[in-house]
Amino acid sequence: MGKMVLVIDDDPDVRLITASVLEENGYTPILAVDGKEGWEQVQKLRPDLLILDVLMPRESGIRLYRQIKTDPLHQRLPVIIQSGIAEKSFLRSQKALGEFGGQPVPAPDAYLEKPIEPEILIEAVKKVIGS
Repeated sequence: MGKMVLVIDDDPDVRLITASVLEENGYTPILAVDGKEGWEQVQKLRPDLLILDVLMPRESGIRLYRQIKTDPLHQRLPVIIQSGIAEKSFLRSQKALGEFGGQPVPAPDAYLEKPIEPEILIEAVKKVIGS
């Protein structure tokens, strides 16, 4: 069993493609449909990596990312953002949330703008957590 990668995305096609690419490269994908379900999986399974979409129903990836990076138990969990939102917009949203919480939030380990080629995704995963 390879390293566990939690994929949180509300788009079933993106989840399926991402999971397939991960499996083909020796990783064990775990899937969640939104930030709320993703947070439960993070706490329960303690994955090696999180691949996170930004815009999702129930709980956004923006809020989940902030929650993870400010939680002492999970803040070292590597995160790759996989989104249709430009990286600048994501970083700006984190800054806005920081004004309310008072804590700076680090940039993600990688930021990939959709659509993402499988080779680019795997390259980023290997760079962040290895094979």
